[in-house]
Amino acid sequence: MRNRFMKFSASVLGVAAMASVLSCTTQQQESPMKAKVEEYAQVELKSDLVNGLNDKEKELVKIFFQVGEITDDLFWKQTFGDKSVLDTLTDSYAKKFAMIQYGAWDRLDNNKPFLPGYGEKLDVCNYYPHDITAEEFDALEDENKDSWYTVIRRNADGSLKSVWYHEEYADEIGRICALLEKAVTLAEDPGLKNYLQKRIEAFKTDDYLESDLAWMDMKDSKVDFVTGPIESYDDKFRETKASYESFILLKDETRSKDLAKFVSMLPALQKELPCEPQYKTFVPGTSSDLNVYDAVFYAGDCNAGSKTIAINLPNDERVHAMKGTRRLQLRNSMKAKFDKIMMPIGELIVTPEQQKYLNFDAFFWNVTFHEVAHGLGVKQTVNTNESVDAVMGTEKTSWEEAKADILGLFMVTKLVEMGEITNITAEDAITTYIAGILRSVRFGAASSHGKANMMCFNYMEKAGAFTRDAQGQYVIDFQKAKEAMNGWAALILKTQGDGNVEFATKYRAENGGITPELQADLDKINSVGIPRDITFIQGKDVLFGETK
Repeated sequence: MRNRFMKFSASVLGVAAMASVLSCTTQQQESPMKAKVEEYAQVELKSDLVNGLNDKEKELVKIFFQVGEITDDLFWKQTFGDKSVLDTLTDSYAKKFAMIQYGAWDRLDNNKPFLPGYGEKLDVCNYYPHDITAEEFDALEDENKDSWYTVIRRNADGSLKSVWYHEEYADEIGRICALLEKAVTLAEDPGLKNYLQKRIEAFKTDDYLESDLAWMDMKDSKVDFVTGPIESYDDKFRETKASYESFILLKDETRSKDLAKFVSMLPALQKELPCEPQYKTFVPGTSSDLNVYDAVFYAGDCNAGSKTIAINLPNDERVHAMKGTRRLQLRNSMKAKFDKIMMPIGELIVTPEQQKYLNFDAFFWNVTFHEVAHGLGVKQTVNTNESVDAVMGTEKTSWEEAKADILGLFMVTKLVEMGEITNITAEDAITTYIAGILRSVRFGAASSHGKANMMCFNYMEKAGAFTRDAQGQYVIDFQKAKEAMNGWAALILKTQGDGNVEFATKYRAENGGITPELQADLDKINSVGIPRDITFIQGKDVLFGETK
């Protein structure tokens, strides 16, 4: 693979050497990185829901902040190396941007390096030896080599071995578990207490199944803490190694009750999917949660580059089959993105006559059912009964995200037609969805999400879902948009159900890029200073109004 022989990386260059490489002679006010930093709108991450917590719950949250900071350091170690090299930067804007990106590569610009001394981002990050080859990995006879929770290292003789995370990161894991032991003594909610106890064992053993099941059963706690090695977006070598992250979340109990009815409707919605019957035989679990939260802390993977606004976990398909998943909508983060980014884009790019269809409620429903859609569709290949994820290989994430995008829109429009969602129209959902793709496309086409966004956008455009008027603004044909939605959903489900990774690879290569016409639209958006994403001012002092 093209990145594995790069000469420079953060973990192999010493701090002293980096000091000379990274020193910047440009004056602060003239920093070329200032504009990059200002592409991210700053948002204070706070919530009025904290006022509803009792004293023990507030103490729990403070412990979770400490755990989150450790997982943040672990993510740096996994994907970049020793972040202390950033202290050698004399350009404060370069340092700020590196902290936003968790490294030297711009995650929203196809991972282009922005610090001197760095080449392209390694596909292997620090999960594997930097000089590993695909052939060498394939030849390794080790049943744990593709575990989510192992790194690959070399023995003294140069041969490969797998090492469990709890061994590789023993010091950090020890500190995390000690803090969580304190949290257990404070937890009054039985579900939260059980989850924390089982999560401690999971950190120690790298067996997360029981703690994931316990998290699924945690129904009533006002405080939620998502923590551990969870997503595998940064491993571009195998797309298997999980990155550490943490979310601290406060439950919006009133809004959550409004969403509860939709969980029981999931099996019926699965039967309505616009595809052939053999591609919708999976029966989704109905133990799933569909709840609304305010996020009060992001750490590690979820805080790198673009910010997550909804969660659909756990990722373990065994949990999906037994209990489903929990879908957590991060409403305060979602509202910040809509107000600062989404609505300004819509007002610029959508024809004035159709701007009335842009609204936050439609954005909320589209994002919510994107997460629901991960639990629908097809999980096993139709003919061979293999895991779709396993068969799709390095195409799995981009096609799964594309599925969630379009099935989310399908479900929202279906529920509007059924009278179950009453505060928006189908036109609201479709218009806000198309404008939302432009928001997401600005994250770049290098990530799995970016490829998914581009495949969705290009399919919709080719199907005539929208055209550009004389002013270059989008005019949506709602009938063609619905037809495109159904056709794209059917193609994705068939590709996954057939396990047709060859077609998936070819289609994504041909349709997963930014066209010149779209680039012109993005240039227009960028030229008026609309933020690309948000970054958080966060921490205990922000949430509680106290110093650390």
